[in-house]
Amino acid sequence: MPLRAAMLVAASAEPMTVNPLAFLSGKQIHGWPSGSAIDSEDTMKFSVLAGVRPRVQVFPLAEANDAFAVMMANKARFRVVLDTRA
Repeated sequence: MPLRAAMLVAASAEPMTVNPLAFLSGKQIHGWPSGSAIDSEDTMKFSVLAGVRPRVQVFPLAEANDAFAVMMANKARFRVVLDTRA
């Protein structure tokens, strides 16, 4: 299955080369600034105070291949999480 999007979770200060033709095929590059450790701590504190809870679709570890297939088919509801206890 072709890659349709990429998420940058870490990067260096060095320039990155991207082939512009890749964008004509519908591919995308996304980035997310995570901020500092205190930003993450503040976000977690806010989540607790506001009652924010994640929405996850849990698969037992034995069904990891099924979970991956659901993600690759773009049919995942919220986050797909593998439960290693099951």
